[in-house]
Amino acid sequence: MKNYHLAILKRPYLEAILDGRKKIESRLTKTRRSPIGQVLPGDKIFFKISSGPVCATATVKKVKTFYDLTSKQITKIKEQYNHQIGGIDEYWQGRTDCKFCFLLWLEDIKRIEPIKINKKDFRAWVILTKKENFGLLKTR
Repeated sequence: MKNYHLAILKRPYLEAILDGRKKIESRLTKTRRSPIGQVLPGDKIFFKISSGPVCATATVKKVKTFYDLTSKQITKIKEQYNHQIGGIDEYWQGRTDCKFCFLLWLEDIKRIEPIKINKKDFRAWVILTKKENFGLLKTR
Protein backbone atom coordinates (compact mmCIF):
# COMPACT_ATOMS: atom_id res chain seq x y z
CA MET A 1 0.00 0.00 0.00
CA LYS A 2 1.38 3.39 -0.98
CA ASN A 3 1.71 5.96 1.80
CA TYR A 4 1.65 9.71 1.39
CA HIS A 5 3.92 12.17 3.16
CA LEU A 6 4.33 15.91 3.53
CA ALA A 7 7.93 17.14 3.76
CA ILE A 8 8.73 20.74 4.58
CA LEU A 9 11.93 22.17 3.06
CA LYS A 10 13.68 25.50 2.80
CA ARG A 11 13.35 26.97 -0.68
CA PRO A 12 16.98 26.35 -1.83
CA TYR A 13 16.70 22.62 -1.09
CA LEU A 14 13.37 22.30 -2.89
CA GLU A 15 14.72 24.20 -5.90
CA ALA A 16 17.74 21.84 -5.95
CA ILE A 17 15.34 18.85 -6.05
CA LEU A 18 13.34 20.41 -8.88
CA ASP A 19 16.50 21.29 -10.81
CA GLY A 20 17.81 17.71 -10.49
CA ARG A 21 20.83 18.71 -8.40
CA LYS A 22 19.46 17.08 -5.22
CA LYS A 23 18.58 13.43 -5.78
CA ILE A 24 18.45 12.34 -2.12
CA GLU A 25 16.32 13.85 0.64
CA SER A 26 18.03 13.35 4.01
CA ARG A 27 16.74 13.68 7.53
CA LEU A 28 19.03 13.39 10.54
CA THR A 29 17.63 13.49 14.06
CA LYS A 30 18.82 13.12 17.63
CA THR A 31 15.86 10.91 18.56
CA ARG A 32 14.00 8.23 16.66
CA ARG A 33 10.84 9.85 15.40
CA SER A 34 8.41 9.72 12.57
CA PRO A 35 8.93 8.98 9.70
CA ILE A 36 12.00 6.82 10.39
CA GLY A 37 10.98 3.29 9.47
CA GLN A 38 7.71 4.49 7.93
CA VAL A 39 8.77 5.51 4.42
CA LEU A 40 8.90 2.84 1.74
CA PRO A 41 9.80 2.69 -1.94
CA GLY A 42 6.74 3.70 -3.95
CA ASP A 43 5.49 6.17 -1.33
CA LYS A 44 4.58 9.65 -2.57
CA ILE A 45 5.91 12.85 -1.03
CA PHE A 46 4.35 16.29 -1.24
CA PHE A 47 6.99 19.01 -0.79
CA LYS A 48 6.07 22.25 0.96
CA ILE A 49 8.29 25.29 1.14
CA SER A 50 8.85 26.40 4.72
CA SER A 51 6.25 29.14 5.35
CA GLY A 52 4.98 28.65 1.81
CA PRO A 53 2.79 26.41 -0.34
CA VAL A 54 3.04 22.79 -1.39
CA CYS A 55 4.58 23.01 -4.84
CA ALA A 56 6.12 19.65 -5.80
CA THR A 57 5.71 15.90 -5.57
CA ALA A 58 8.05 12.93 -5.91
CA THR A 59 8.03 9.19 -5.51
CA VAL A 60 10.42 7.37 -3.19
CA LYS A 61 12.71 5.13 -5.22
CA LYS A 62 14.91 3.75 -2.42
CA VAL A 63 15.28 4.17 1.35
CA LYS A 64 18.34 3.72 3.52
CA THR A 65 18.10 4.08 7.31
CA PHE A 66 20.91 4.38 9.86
CA TYR A 67 20.51 3.87 13.62
CA ASP A 68 22.74 4.68 16.63
CA LEU A 69 25.05 6.87 14.59
CA THR A 70 28.42 8.15 15.72
CA SER A 71 30.01 11.38 14.48
CA LYS A 72 32.44 9.22 12.46
CA GLN A 73 29.53 7.48 10.71
CA ILE A 74 27.89 10.85 9.96
CA THR A 75 31.14 12.00 8.35
CA LYS A 76 31.13 8.82 6.24
CA ILE A 77 27.50 9.42 5.17
CA LYS A 78 28.45 12.99 4.20
CA GLU A 79 31.44 11.80 2.16
CA GLN A 80 29.47 9.07 0.41
CA TYR A 81 26.17 10.86 -0.31
CA ASN A 82 26.57 14.63 -0.03
CA HIS A 83 27.00 15.07 -3.79
CA GLN A 84 23.39 13.82 -4.12
CA ILE A 85 22.10 15.42 -0.88
CA GLY A 86 23.47 18.87 -1.61
CA GLY A 87 24.07 19.73 2.03
CA ILE A 88 26.22 22.75 2.76
CA ASP A 89 28.80 22.67 5.56
CA GLU A 90 26.40 24.44 7.93
CA TYR A 91 23.88 21.63 7.40
CA TRP A 92 26.38 18.97 8.41
CA GLN A 93 27.86 20.95 11.31
CA GLY A 94 24.44 21.06 12.95
CA ARG A 95 24.04 17.30 12.73
CA THR A 96 27.24 15.93 14.27
CA ASP A 97 25.38 14.65 17.34
CA CYS A 98 22.44 13.04 15.51
CA LYS A 99 21.77 9.37 16.17
CA PHE A 100 19.35 8.57 13.35
CA CYS A 101 19.38 9.20 9.63
CA PHE A 102 17.31 8.22 6.67
CA LEU A 103 18.03 8.86 3.05
CA LEU A 104 15.36 8.84 0.36
CA TRP A 105 16.25 8.55 -3.30
CA LEU A 106 13.67 10.47 -5.31
CA GLU A 107 12.18 9.86 -8.73
CA ASP A 108 9.25 11.15 -10.77
CA ILE A 109 9.81 14.64 -9.38
CA LYS A 110 7.17 17.10 -10.51
CA ARG A 111 6.51 20.77 -9.95
CA ILE A 112 2.79 21.28 -9.25
CA GLU A 113 0.52 24.28 -9.10
CA PRO A 114 1.09 25.75 -5.61
CA ILE A 115 -1.39 24.56 -2.99
CA LYS A 116 -1.79 26.61 0.17
CA ILE A 117 -2.52 24.48 3.19
CA ASN A 118 -3.34 25.32 6.79
CA LYS A 119 -0.41 23.76 8.67
CA LYS A 120 0.54 25.65 11.80
CA ASP A 121 2.74 23.23 13.76
CA PHE A 122 6.51 22.85 13.61
CA ARG A 123 6.71 19.30 12.25
CA ALA A 124 9.08 19.07 9.30
CA TRP A 125 7.56 15.77 8.16
CA VAL A 126 3.98 14.51 8.37
CA ILE A 127 2.71 11.07 7.41
CA LEU A 128 -0.58 11.88 5.75
CA THR A 129 -3.69 9.98 6.81
CA LYS A 130 -7.37 10.17 5.92
CA LYS A 131 -7.85 12.26 9.07
CA GLU A 132 -4.79 14.50 8.71
CA ASN A 133 -3.98 15.29 5.10
CA PHE A 134 -4.47 19.06 4.76
CA GLY A 135 -6.72 18.40 1.75
CA LEU A 136 -3.81 17.04 -0.30
CA LEU A 137 -5.17 13.54 -0.76
CA LYS A 138 -8.42 14.89 -2.19
CA THR A 139 -6.47 16.57 -5.00
CA ARG A 140 -4.82 13.36 -6.22
